[in-house]
Amino acid sequence: MIQGITIYHFLIVSTLMFFIGVMGFIIRQNLITILLSIELILNSVVINFLVFNRFLYPDQLQGHFFGLFIVGVAAAEASVAIALIINIYRRIQNIDTDEVNEMKF
Repeated sequence: MIQGITIYHFLIVSTLMFFIGVMGFIIRQNLITILLSIELILNSVVINFLVFNRFLYPDQLQGHFFGLFIVGVAAAEASVAIALIINIYRRIQNIDTDEVNEMKF
């Protein structure tokens, strides 16, 4: 443990990451940047799990297991989302959310 870093420092970083992800999800119109914003939100949640586990229950590993589970879910979500984005791009040659308004095949 580094002496100068407290739980508040980790929570500030996690909160900034979360709100940057939410802002990116709301403001951006490109599907790839929206996907990256979702990944940023999930990573901030992982940081919260790990920090609270470290400071509240340092001898237990529940936060680490939750973190690994979230990373696995994020990997699966990213692979499915990228497959969908590639399919959308092949069909309409655009990945902006304003142009993608119909899901026909």
